[in-house]
Amino acid sequence: MIKRIKIYYIIGLVLCSISFSQDNVDVVTKVATAAANWLKLETGTRAIGMSGAYTAAGDDVSGIPYNPASVSFVKGQEGFLSTTQYVAGITYNVLGYATNMSGVDYAGIHLFFLDSGSMDVTNEFYPDGTGETFSMTGLCARGTYGRRVTNRLRIGFTGKYIREQIYTTSMQSFAFDIGSHFDTGLYGFVLGMSISNIGPEVKYEGDGLEIECEESPTGYCQQIAEAFSLPMTFRIGFANHIVGPESEFIKSKDHTFLISIDAINPIDFILHGAMGVEYGFADMFFLRGGTHFGHDTADISLGAGFQINSDVFSLGLDYAYVNYGILDYTHQFGLNFRF
Repeated sequence: MIKRIKIYYIIGLVLCSISFSQDNVDVVTKVATAAANWLKLETGTRAIGMSGAYTAAGDDVSGIPYNPASVSFVKGQEGFLSTTQYVAGITYNVLGYATNMSGVDYAGIHLFFLDSGSMDVTNEFYPDGTGETFSMTGLCARGTYGRRVTNRLRIGFTGKYIREQIYTTSMQSFAFDIGSHFDTGLYGFVLGMSISNIGPEVKYEGDGLEIECEESPTGYCQQIAEAFSLPMTFRIGFANHIVGPESEFIKSKDHTFLISIDAINPIDFILHGAMGVEYGFADMFFLRGGTHFGHDTADISLGAGFQINSDVFSLGLDYAYVNYGILDYTHQFGLNFRF
């Protein structure tokens, strides 16, 4: 009875914290005070269909950005790729691969590439465009190590290279993520925690920062850009298979029902959260849904998946939809395989 009270108390604190952040929308949000804000974009079609509530629910290579410990659930080898048609013509693509090296040691790679699409170059003399175009691109290459410490505790570490290019200006840096996944042993609840984008401040450099300068032989001087922090983010989440073959509540061989709740606290925004669910039938058909709490644009998300399983491999196709309100909606498609 005491154990049950403890786990419900912790979950209640998470939900109350999210609710409190929604009731205090007038607080300073620190928006646009960190660089490479695209590092916080939700990735992985399954996770996106569950509104990104994946810190504790993630059990595959696509969960690496949410919690590096996710890689420690890989049984053999697995990979995935996904493409997202984001808002304002922005697209981003993800590729991942992970392997079980020894039964307790795991390794994975996760590549993310974002492209804003072509935009017109304008200035004070040509407000409608100079005839030139430019684009913004973002790259994040992650290498992850995970370890199953005990049957209930798993940990993970990610090192990553980050690069952003905006026309003739760019920045690059290194950062890392840490995470854990803990089976509480209390009615099937699992706890996930992670801190991501831990790294030094970054500065932008390039010809785009040059200004006219009589003192220079070339007539131009390089401006010294201000340093910005990366969008370090703390996540904590709970997940539970309410229905399933190993559920503590409803045992079922063919049906599964997963519920997941995340609280997310980035340094450049207020505390917000997400809740997602997934229903599965015969480990073949999946329906997903979720909602965001306290997010400035994202609202509900929906998703579906189909998976073919055999003794040798499995192949899955996933789709997700997210409503971003005034920014319109987005579509995500993903392909995953295990062998």
